[in-house]
Amino acid sequence: MFNALVVEKTEMGTHAAVREISYEDLPAGDVTVAVEYSTVNYKDGLCVGPGGGLVRNYPHVPGIDFAGIVESSDDPRYKVGDAVVLTGWRVGEKHWGGYSQKARVKADYLVPLPKELSTRQAMAVGTAGFTAMLAVIALEDHGLRPGQAPVLVTGAAGGVGSVATAILANLGYEVAAVTGRPEAADYLKELGANQIVARSDINETIKRPLEAETWSGCVDAVGGDMLARVLGQMVYGASVAAVGLAGGAGLPTTVVPFLLRGVNLLGIDSVMQPFENRKRAWARIAKDLPMNKLEGMITQATLADLPNLGKDILKGQVRGRVVVDVNA
Repeated sequence: MFNALVVEKTEMGTHAAVREISYEDLPAGDVTVAVEYSTVNYKDGLCVGPGGGLVRNYPHVPGIDFAGIVESSDDPRYKVGDAVVLTGWRVGEKHWGGYSQKARVKADYLVPLPKELSTRQAMAVGTAGFTAMLAVIALEDHGLRPGQAPVLVTGAAGGVGSVATAILANLGYEVAAVTGRPEAADYLKELGANQIVARSDINETIKRPLEAETWSGCVDAVGGDMLARVLGQMVYGASVAAVGLAGGAGLPTTVVPFLLRGVNLLGIDSVMQPFENRKRAWARIAKDLPMNKLEGMITQATLADLPNLGKDILKGQVRGRVVVDVNA
């Protein structure tokens, strides 16, 4: 027997609690992993709580990310003792996830953990950091280079934004970090942000479709009105990597930034990325994310903390990255 955070659904709604389950309870899969760490993402908040339309069946074990050690494997790609990381593939939503001391999944969902990273560091990165790295790679693949105009990061104090800020600063980019929390300014400067942009300065659309050319790239975790505004502030030929919709799914813009300035809007999906892209991103994370900066983002938690943390992240009250020690 081992512990897991199990979400049950009744006529009164959903209820999450830590309880003991057995190997027989785990779903089918090729590889069983002794989970060491997981983390907390916005989707996790939905899955621990109301479900958000993501969870199909109950009882359910959430946790869209985990890192641990292979305990048994029916797949030749993985052997007992291998360190592995999992993000995406709708694990923790459609499939049981990482809020458990053991997890059984398809081998296709796993990535070998780079030797430079511990399982704890991997979960300080998690889906948020993996997404941030994919966004930086996409911007670079579309011509972003250090020495140009500043790179804007929206929602910079959140999980994706924190890691994006640290990676970009480490690579030599001038980073402008957007936050609605004035108290987060020192935290963002420690991560490497050169300037702080108040959310109130750019979170409303204006009538003019184009403003002064200001940003050479953007990692946008907000969407909505802010993304529409930012598109009109990009320099000619620049790209915006869209990674989230904390500000809403609508995009009240025109085609003018695309037609007159050649702006690119790049969609970043972290869930269904092919294996080779995942390997590339994790290798870049190990090389380009300064681990001392990563450590400064971490808040430690246990399985028992997750019901409250799930509520907090849905309210935008979680800063940086939460690392969940599932064995604590």
